[in-house]
Amino acid sequence: MRTLVLNAGYEPLAIVSFRRALVLVMNKKASIVECVDDDPVWAASGSFDRPAVIVLSRYVRMPRSRYAPVTRRGVLRRDGNRCGYCGKNASTIDHVLPRSRGGANSWENLVACCLRCNNLKSDRTPQEMGWQLRLTPGPPRNTTWTVRAADRDDPSWEPYLAMAA
Repeated sequence: MRTLVLNAGYEPLAIVSFRRALVLVMNKKASIVECVDDDPVWAASGSFDRPAVIVLSRYVRMPRSRYAPVTRRGVLRRDGNRCGYCGKNASTIDHVLPRSRGGANSWENLVACCLRCNNLKSDRTPQEMGWQLRLTPGPPRNTTWTVRAADRDDPSWEPYLAMAA
């Protein structure tokens, strides 16, 4: 079970284990905003609510320019698992400017791609193939990317992730 941590401005900061969240609450460094119903944490001194969302007591500034690392899974997720060329289901990624021609592993140079388009394109550019990109590749821009593992979110986190977006 994981817990979403918010700063005093209700901006998402991190996702931690419920144990870590409970320690923060017990040490008065955070308070519970939402808890998991019907699943308390039992201890020798009694039971405690299992936190789903906590807010820190002190304001913690969230850097605005957090950089999401480029990964295969991230590129597929950013593009909605749709091919950047034909729109079909994507299972691979493709360098718009091929690596053999100096193309980088960057958000601006990678797109999700189906196997057929990836094989047809080979080491050519979309212009050489006469193809158009369906989207302009770039770094992801919403809050779930700055909070690691927020893609495997709990439904109770939705209002807080949406509020920060």
